[in-house]
Amino acid sequence: MQSTELGNKESGKIWHRKPSPLTRDGIIVNIIHNTSDYHSKTLRFLNVAFDGSGDYLIAGDHQGNIYVFDLQSNRIIVNIIHNTSDYHSKTLRFLNVAFDGSGDYLIAGDHQGNIYVFDLQSNRFNLVQRTAQACTALAFNLHRKSEFLVALADYSVKCFDIVTKELVSWMRGHESSVFSISVHASGRYAITTSSDTAQLWDLDTFQRKRKLNIRQSVGIQKVFFLPLSNTILSCFKDNSIFAWECDTLFCKYQLPAPPESSSIIYKVFAVTRDGRILAAGGKSNHLHLWCLEATQLFRIIQMPTKVRAIRHLEFLPDSFDAGSNQVLGVLSQDGIMRFINVQTCKLLFEIGSLDEGISTSVISPHGRYIASIMENGSLNIYSVQALTQEINKPPPPLVKVIEDLPKNKLNASDVKMMVPSGRIQRPTKSRDSKIQTRILKQDLTGTFENKENELSDGLNKKRLQILLKGYGEYPTKYRMFIWRALLQLPENHTAFSSLIDKGIHEAFINLQKQYPIKSRKLLRVLQRTLSALAHWSAIFSDTPYLPLLAFPFVKLFQNNQLICFEVVATLISK
Repeated sequence: MQSTELGNKESGKIWHRKPSPLTRDGIIVNIIHNTSDYHSKTLRFLNVAFDGSGDYLIAGDHQGNIYVFDLQSNRIIVNIIHNTSDYHSKTLRFLNVAFDGSGDYLIAGDHQGNIYVFDLQSNRFNLVQRTAQACTALAFNLHRKSEFLVALADYSVKCFDIVTKELVSWMRGHESSVFSISVHASGRYAITTSSDTAQLWDLDTFQRKRKLNIRQSVGIQKVFFLPLSNTILSCFKDNSIFAWECDTLFCKYQLPAPPESSSIIYKVFAVTRDGRILAAGGKSNHLHLWCLEATQLFRIIQMPTKVRAIRHLEFLPDSFDAGSNQVLGVLSQDGIMRFINVQTCKLLFEIGSLDEGISTSVISPHGRYIASIMENGSLNIYSVQALTQEINKPPPPLVKVIEDLPKNKLNASDVKMMVPSGRIQRPTKSRDSKIQTRILKQDLTGTFENKENELSDGLNKKRLQILLKGYGEYPTKYRMFIWRALLQLPENHTAFSSLIDKGIHEAFINLQKQYPIKSRKLLRVLQRTLSALAHWSAIFSDTPYLPLLAFPFVKLFQNNQLICFEVVATLISK
């Protein structure tokens, strides 16, 4: 793990050697902000005495220094003070952190009001502002990329420019500390929330549009925009949750009360990127999942018994799930953030420890980084790829060659076989191998003579052709696997991720008008696949038949967009 000391530097590198995060902790870099201050220290005199003549004075301080003063040579009676100067190292604690829309820029503020921007793409950090007071919330302006919002200890909210480092606007109106800033997906509006009020701001004019006042006895937990919508969700301390239309503040719906058998006073909330699922938790090891479209509680997840309270929730974005995030990060009172699959309820990985606990965390929009403020005040940046390396390993192939034997030593008894039929049988377990492995029967005469018919993982084109002619189709269980082998798909996750991160191509923004698909999920997957093809090669943006060609494969591979993209690209190119 690399550690970076900011010190009194205003700019520099975040890391000094190429990050290589370990799978066990995933930490790219640990950022510490220590400053050296010059302190003047007074040494206290404790005893004093004159000599016999009265012209000399002796004095001693509390550190054992003894001084003699000749009063004869200086007749002026003076006040003697003994000061020493020391340098003290002081740790400045980070309090808040936020990512921009791209996920490559990170902004963090400490308790003295120093605000830093970390460019994770270019490996640079810059001190962009000294506010001289603690920041209580941070957020990037999604419309003007160089601007950010910061809530300060004096209850005000300021907007600064990262490039010019100048104050853009100063917003007042709160009477208590602002603990949350939510920015609309368009970047035009922002909601600032304190314990007694929430205020809606127009970020074009920096004027307040609306103010939500409530009874003092109730209190606000959180008010925020739902992603990809015009809906505001307000969560109160009495467990009531309302959804409002942003423009009119018309109440769209209210969530019902949770069942008494699992009653929780909600403290923390998280929403999937498609805005459909709300996760809520509090001082309990129970976690509630709400379907916002149906306004129903559809799942209650019980965390391990060591979890007594949930302090923070955040869904982990995934480029391939069309916004219906399946992985949820749950930060508990022990400082450990556990990431669970909300469908299978399995623990996938965790960050933080009992010795190095996490105070709060944010996840980048593209799901590559996790930034965590530790309980000691430092800032950890984690690599999600490193943390999920073991989880995301592709499953072992159903067909695998254990060993290639020389031709002159090859006997039928040396090879495990299974009969190519509609039902593929499991081979008996070898005494020499602890792993049960399935392989196709090798053609003892043709395999070594006709190399062009060989496929990866022990498949053979001729035998697959015979199988297809005999049965008219491949076995349902292995059909996808055989197709992938025949097409020789590269399964290049990195290249596909970079294409997806480019967003929706302008040629397919209004795809739903030309092809009104009933399923929103299918429409999103089709739009993403076509956009990735257009970003891959510009000619596909002007290919009118592409949506009709791609749709059957999108419907078939809707849960694996990488394979869908590569199948379509391979068929077109070949």
